[in-house]
Amino acid sequence: MATNENLPPNVIKQLAKELKNLDESPPEGIKVGVNDDDFSIIFADIEGPAGTPYENGVFRMKLLLSHDFPHSPPKGYFLTRIFHPNIASNGEICVNTLKKDWNPSLGLRHVLTVVRCLLIEPFPESALNEQAGKMLLENYEEYARHARIYTGIHAKPKPKFKSGAISESTTALNVDQSNASVLNNSDQKNAAVSVTVPLQSALAPCMMASKGGNSQEQPASVGPMHETEVSEPAAAPTTSTLKKDGGLSKVQAVKKKMDARKKSLKRL
Repeated sequence: MATNENLPPNVIKQLAKELKNLDESPPEGIKVGVNDDDFSIIFADIEGPAGTPYENGVFRMKLLLSHDFPHSPPKGYFLTRIFHPNIASNGEICVNTLKKDWNPSLGLRHVLTVVRCLLIEPFPESALNEQAGKMLLENYEEYARHARIYTGIHAKPKPKFKSGAISESTTALNVDQSNASVLNNSDQKNAAVSVTVPLQSALAPCMMASKGGNSQEQPASVGPMHETEVSEPAAAPTTSTLKKDGGLSKVQAVKKKMDARKKSLKRL
């Protein structure tokens, strides 16, 4: 996670946007990387331009941004040893864009492009490496031979920067706050669920009030309802039915008595 304590927040925001753009659409022959802990250190791998003594080489460099960037230009250093008039033995780069011609409106893309162009067209008049500058002016072939030797020995392809690393780092600066709000919302939802589930379990047996005001516990149905064949219970006998049944039994009893008397009369 990038801390970026060396730069003001507004500069970090602008850098994050520009670095993401460089990662998604890099300049020709240049691949950019960052220090995840400090965006004030910008790394770049520069491919040696074709037709120059630096062809087939990969040169790693870095830009150091000051606290008052972009009002002050960054300082550029080659981390890969190179034989070049405008690059000192300690890797420091001398180019007008990073000195007197600096403009706060210039972006990192412009700076990196200018540095790569410096490999195509050196400026021996402002040489930091006097030997290379003198050789370039007096004997180009000898200069080119030295440059190719350095390139073959030191400018071997470096391990590539992790793909998407810049996008991840720059995105992290912009999503921290939104992530915090999402996490808070998620925590609240999880808390609501953890409270709701036990409550639902505790409230599973529901209380049904009877007409008389007394309550009876009725277990709540759980799971889907299934259709089953249920035989209807026999209807309970009503009062009118009981009365009818009682009257019929009396009539039958009287009839039996009369039949018995008729039989006895016939015998006499």
